[in-house]
Amino acid sequence: MKDGRADRLELIQKIAAIGGGPILVYFTADSPIIGGNIASDAALPIFDHLRALGKQHRLCLYLYSTGGTLETPWKIVNMLREFCGELHVIVPYKAYSAATMIAIGTDKILMTRKAELGPIDPSLQAAPAAPKEGEFPALAELGVEDVAAYVTFVRERAKLTDQAAVARLVGTLAQYLTPPLLGRLERVYSHIRLVARNLLSLHRPPFDDRHISVITEALTEKMYVHGHGIGRREASQVGLDVRELTEGEEEPIWALYQAYETIFRLRESRDIEGYFPTAADTYELPDAAIACVESTAALDAFIGTVRTQRIRRIPPNPTVNVNLSINFPANVQPQQLPQAIQQLVQQALQQAGQQINTLVAQELQKQAPIIGMSASLVGGAWKKIA
Repeated sequence: MKDGRADRLELIQKIAAIGGGPILVYFTADSPIIGGNIASDAALPIFDHLRALGKQHRLCLYLYSTGGTLETPWKIVNMLREFCGELHVIVPYKAYSAATMIAIGTDKILMTRKAELGPIDPSLQAAPAAPKEGEFPALAELGVEDVAAYVTFVRERAKLTDQAAVARLVGTLAQYLTPPLLGRLERVYSHIRLVARNLLSLHRPPFDDRHISVITEALTEKMYVHGHGIGRREASQVGLDVRELTEGEEEPIWALYQAYETIFRLRESRDIEGYFPTAADTYELPDAAIACVESTAALDAFIGTVRTQRIRRIPPNPTVNVNLSINFPANVQPQQLPQAIQQLVQQALQQAGQQINTLVAQELQKQAPIIGMSASLVGGAWKKIA
């Protein structure tokens, strides 16, 4: 990432003139194989940059991310506001979910023509048990609004007015969602609205309570698909304080995005098979970056080793039996050989059989059909680059 920093710094300086204050970049890459997320571990690198930049009248956060953990936006916004009088955010392209929450905690959102915010209805990751015969499989990811949508479907779409029937259908949720999980859903439902309202209350000049309620409802309940992209016009319509960038202002902002796009290889194929340069089922790519924090003061990146693995359908407990024997000349009887020689022959046959079994098992694995791929980042950590 150090290569090209001089060019990026030149663009950052141009963008600072547009935004009216120093630029702090927080970029988490949605790379085709391994992506980064907004997370609390970025707080310290960001804090280091803020200390180096010093207290500012206005600070501009250049933000790109598809989301992250629920608890992080409040922490980051409050930390940023400790170092500035006004806080603006520049959105070149994607700022979804947790990134949207950061954006609504600023005083103004500067958006390009391609910029997109998103709903802030969170999802819970569950580890469902295997379904029993006749049961529906549980969802691995469950949107908080999904449960409320089910109740709405029962009452309004299915037109069920009998309260006993409604109670029975709602009661079926307990077969697939345990009481603790439903409790977590309610906690997240309440938490996300509380945090959204608190973030919006930081806006300067202040929003009134009704305005805050309208925005919160729009971002949590009125967008029915979590992946819905909210462009700058729609963002203005729901009540957010948006500044539409001109084409001239957009130029350096988009050029900086393209620089990061190249670094994080965002346009590469999402076919994980293309990331295996050899016939081996595992491949590692060292020193891969999936996120960065950059300013005129420094450059930090989250770096680790990308490990990819082909997943094959291996027959359960494949049995390989290899029987080896030696055909001696007709005039040689094995039992007439010295005992030591007989033992050596037997050991050689056993070793050869074991080696052949291993080779056959390896070949069976190579021939097994590929049913999927996996990828993970090993040893990831924030590192000072410049």
